[in-house]
Amino acid sequence: MSDPEIAALRAKLAARPRSADYRQRRRDIDARGLAYALAPDVGAEPVSAAGMRAEWTTTPNDARDAALMYLHGGGYVIGSLDSHRHLVAEAGRACGIAALALDYRLAPEHPFPAAVDDALAGYRFLLARGIAPRRIALAGDSAGGGLVVAAMVAIRDAGLPQPGCGWCISPWVDMEASGETMTSKAAADPTVQRAGILEMARLYLNGADPRSPLAAPIHAELTGLAPLMIQVGACETLLDDALRLARVAGATDVRVDLQIWPEMIHVWHLFHPELKAGRRAIKAGAAFVRAMLG
Repeated sequence: MSDPEIAALRAKLAARPRSADYRQRRRDIDARGLAYALAPDVGAEPVSAAGMRAEWTTTPNDARDAALMYLHGGGYVIGSLDSHRHLVAEAGRACGIAALALDYRLAPEHPFPAAVDDALAGYRFLLARGIAPRRIALAGDSAGGGLVVAAMVAIRDAGLPQPGCGWCISPWVDMEASGETMTSKAAADPTVQRAGILEMARLYLNGADPRSPLAAPIHAELTGLAPLMIQVGACETLLDDALRLARVAGATDVRVDLQIWPEMIHVWHLFHPELKAGRRAIKAGAAFVRAMLG
């Protein structure tokens, strides 16, 4: 049965103006995120994490000996604490732990590997606060979902212990947009198309190899990574990114829980205030995190 809420959301997205200027798109995504009010019991506290802007969001029953480190989406070019605060807060609530959102540096001002460096610095910040690695979960959406995997690779390569798990929402892991669903799902996806993906990749890479493992973790050696939860919508052009990530990770004996949600679009979790499926997906991802953190 068709979900009437996703149909209404599709109509809303179709009516939105979409600027070709990434600076205007930054303003737009922030304004849309801020339009979703936080629940009254959410606390938001700015913090400097290794010199980087970050923000703790908490709810009254959160455990304080654990953390959800959240990496927002936006193609490494747009997105911020403002655009994703409403999602981060509810993801933390569902996990039952405090959430730390990182305002990592964006391209083109700060191209690859700045975002990976900042994610690694954020993880070190949590370790320095005395939070045990097994009590840390990394989570992110779209580019942030790919950055979760890249950060876990960077954590391993730096000789640090892995976090308890990674939660990847609609992950972007292929800088070349080579997945079959980039074409087969193009008509079904209202937000992500090949031309836009390639433009953001160009800005982010700034001439770097599009198959650099920390930029496109579909090409990384993933042995030894912590368990992954991957959630993707059936109507996404990035569906194939998620499928290939699950296959590559699983082939190296990484535990992978893959969920493909019927009718859902790119990062439908962002629309949880108006989409029951978004709320259900947050709860499903959080159930994985709770299980992995023990």
